Amino acid sequence: MNALLPRFLKVAYRKEPISSFIVIVGSVNAIIGGFGESWSLLSFGVMMVILAIILRWWQNNRKESQLAEQPVTRFLPPSSSRPPVVPLMPPIKRQPPR
Repeated sequence: MNALLPRFLKVAYRKEPISSFIVIVGSVNAIIGGFGESWSLLSFGVMMVILAIILRWWQNNRKESQLAEQPVTRFLPPSSSRPPVVPLMPPIKRQPPR
């Protein structure tokens, strides 16, 4: 269990760094506000965590909708139907060492 949490945090932070940063800042604010009995800081931290979750959800939905809207314009022909590539430079002729 202890090894899974750091791995999950690394994967989440690499995928969505902005919303993960907001979650970290909000959770630290919420923890400090909870232990210090500062209800305004606790509520601010909880609101930041909720904001980050909504931001991540919105970004994921936007990516999926953009992928669905883009139609495939053309397909590449099979590789066997293309002629072989001609070398652009002639082979280098090396002179024997003197």
